[in-house]
Amino acid sequence: MTTSDIPLEDLKPHLAGGRRAVGLDLGSKTIGIAISDITARVANPLKTIRRRKFTQDAEELLQICEAENAGALIIGLPLNMNGTEGPRVQSTRAFVRNLRKHTEIAISYWDERLSTAAVTRTLLEADTSRKKRAEVVDMLAAAYILQGALDRLSSMDDAD
Repeated sequence: MTTSDIPLEDLKPHLAGGRRAVGLDLGSKTIGIAISDITARVANPLKTIRRRKFTQDAEELLQICEAENAGALIIGLPLNMNGTEGPRVQSTRAFVRNLRKHTEIAISYWDERLSTAAVTRTLLEADTSRKKRAEVVDMLAAAYILQGALDRLSSMDDAD
């Protein structure tokens, strides 16, 4: 199994042949999931799953990865505003360490600072009800995270 982080710059081969990237926004109660198109250019929100035990969460995530032909996971890394790592980053890294024991899928991190705030602001501007915001914010945050990573990958292509 993969034992180290894969830099975003090295993900391209993992997304060849129409394989998709899956974006995750790991929360303490839910996991937002987004999926890229087959060109790895556009992120789309997929679903939000309620957290249970790690084994159940991992099983559901890996089933989604298999069904969607995923070649890479992009995990939102909740850094503090000053760029330091706090307890939420430690929790995210622990989740990824455990997940790596169950899959060969390439895993990379993406700075997710302000992703939920940006999505929430957009939903408020769209006058979305509080109930609807609660239902969609995590998967939209996952799409926001994934789109940022896809845009970065695309800009590296353009620079070549």
